[in-house]
Amino acid sequence: MTVKPAKDPKTGRFLPRAGGDGAVPRTRTRKAVRTKLGELFLEDMLSAWESRGAAAIHAPIEKNPNDFLKTIAALMPKDVTINPNQMGEMTDEQLLERIRKLDQTIRPFLAASGADGTDDGDRAAAENQ
Repeated sequence: MTVKPAKDPKTGRFLPRAGGDGAVPRTRTRKAVRTKLGELFLEDMLSAWESRGAAAIHAPIEKNPNDFLKTIAALMPKDVTINPNQMGEMTDEQLLERIRKLDQTIRPFLAASGADGTDDGDRAAAENQ
């Protein structure tokens, strides 16, 4: 008779179990190892960026664009929490403050575009205003 491995009811992942000899499972989990490896990788990437700047990424882009994109995709967060209804939870005063800040932010860009709004505007000029 085969014994089915136990699963976590919340995540559905298999639970660690003692080995056939009753050994206690390792305390260092794969997640901890992956996190440490990721931290070291990002530190190395930062070091390369600090020493070479943008040139550090131009060669991989030219030689292997697919591999470069895979690396970038792997660096992106897996879970992103977005609350599209944040404004529904804001008070009227908070909404007015948000509108005022947005107005201050976009006003230079609107001024830099043509009067009819068809011009792309000069972003550099708008940012320096």
